[in-house]
Amino acid sequence: MSKTQKMTGKDFFNKVLAGLSIGIVVALVPGALLGELAKALLPVFPAAQAIIDITNLAARMLPMVIGVTISMQFKFTPIQSASVGIATVVGSGVAATAAKGAFTFAGTGDVINAGITAAMAAGIVLLLGNRLKAYTILLVPTIVITVAGLLGLGTLPYVKLITKYIGQVIQNFTVLQPILMGALTSVAFALLIVSPISTVGVATAISLAGIGSGAANLGIVAAGFGLAVCGWRSNSVGTSVAHFLGSPKMQMANFVKKPRMIVPIVCNAAILGALAGIFNIQGTPMSAGFGISGLIGPVNALNLMEGGWSFGNIMLVAIIFVVVPIILGFVFNYIFTKVIKLVNDEDYRLNFE
Repeated sequence: MSKTQKMTGKDFFNKVLAGLSIGIVVALVPGALLGELAKALLPVFPAAQAIIDITNLAARMLPMVIGVTISMQFKFTPIQSASVGIATVVGSGVAATAAKGAFTFAGTGDVINAGITAAMAAGIVLLLGNRLKAYTILLVPTIVITVAGLLGLGTLPYVKLITKYIGQVIQNFTVLQPILMGALTSVAFALLIVSPISTVGVATAISLAGIGSGAANLGIVAAGFGLAVCGWRSNSVGTSVAHFLGSPKMQMANFVKKPRMIVPIVCNAAILGALAGIFNIQGTPMSAGFGISGLIGPVNALNLMEGGWSFGNIMLVAIIFVVVPIILGFVFNYIFTKVIKLVNDEDYRLNFE
């Protein structure tokens, strides 16, 4: 930026959240749409491995994308944006040092800490403004990458404790009666999927399996279809569809600003989670946290059902993973917009221009 901007803390926070939401969608949607399809085609179409590799790489680049999309919210220059992006990679923890100066990239890094690091980097850029003049090309990358990156590495261990603590709380649900456990787990994951916290990270950290995993997937399904229905009038068709084919995390900024908008989704998730307990919908630690994206949740549910891929099981899974959440989406949207009048269409509006 050529001039130091004056903005309120609320404006700064909203810009960070908006950039974080967009970055998550850009980096993770390709894998959600094509990942499982490519794996299914791999035995008969070996070239599909290239698609798997590309989408996996896109996910690994999430911290960089977050840094750049947050920078774009502030209209930073290319030098400033690239510096924020690199700092975000450092602070996210996605990269680890290996032998002979190499780095290994695993997962997507800690998304919460990526956002925190990007926010600190953006703050440093705004603080520096145009004070460095002719030395901008030398000093902005050096200062932003090292200072924000080191600060991000400093907060990383403490931020990871948040995910660990949430996982421990959810793990306590697994000892409850299956229907109650399913409802609580489903609601928890419906809330997590619209937060910066990784649902996959929580699920794998506590080895969530069985009905708990199935309920977790259904909570994300409830969020995907529920948010698509609630925001259908405010968003484009493509944006609405991306909620369940991609990730409901795109609503993160709206959730933080207007938490009441999640109430219809929580009600949807509670019912779907109870159905997981009633119909014994299961999953694995690696499938929990994906919902219907890439058909990971439904496919694993079918694999673990008694009778496997029978016609009856396929119909049951289709009804629970698609038909019921859509119907419940419309029911609770009507209740909370027309009867109780707690939310409105604008609460779900997204602008990705």
